[in-house]
Amino acid sequence: MPSSTVENYLKAIWSLQGPVDDGELVLIGQVAEKLSVTPGTATTMMNQLEKKGLVEYRPRRGVRLKEEGRKAAMQVLRRHRLIETFLVEVMKLDWAEVHEDAEVLEHVVSDRLLRRMDEMLHHPTHDPHGAPIPSSDGELRQDGTAVLADCQPGRYLLKRVREDQPAFLQWLSELQLLPGTEFVLSAINSMAGTLSLQLGGQDVPVQISTPASRSLLVVKVN
Repeated sequence: MPSSTVENYLKAIWSLQGPVDDGELVLIGQVAEKLSVTPGTATTMMNQLEKKGLVEYRPRRGVRLKEEGRKAAMQVLRRHRLIETFLVEVMKLDWAEVHEDAEVLEHVVSDRLLRRMDEMLHHPTHDPHGAPIPSSDGELRQDGTAVLADCQPGRYLLKRVREDQPAFLQWLSELQLLPGTEFVLSAINSMAGTLSLQLGGQDVPVQISTPASRSLLVVKVN
């Protein structure tokens, strides 16, 4: 198993590269910023990862995952999202407060324990935040979602929240805007930078900012 440091780098590159590899390179500065390290430290690690056959690194241009690097990143992501699901569904922890615990546990949970978690959870396909859980062979389902900020008025289903900050997730809980919630995007105020959402059972529309709506992934409901 790769070290926790290597796993963190691979997961960071994957998140910056995106689920679909279009051949674009991720800037080393972006990797360094995401992991809160210096560009020099990140560059040193890129050379090590390339020697291991995990990344394609082009000095002064950027980096991308090779197939082995992608597979390793998917295994880390699978452990993280299964652990989050276990902490919420079995341990009954708040969905807003499990990310940091999963960040630690994803590096130490054994494959045997992870398989048992998966069995106890009846093989979930998505984590508590609506993110798809990679399969055991490293396949990641594409859910066809759109960013709410890019949508036009209409009825939508919230599929995923891609922000992991506890305060933001707790705010969504207070609004009752959770994955699986249907709502109507009733108005967009581009001047004020707000969207009006009509949730079922609520008379007054919920107002959210455009930046907040960029963290919400939805599908259109006909």
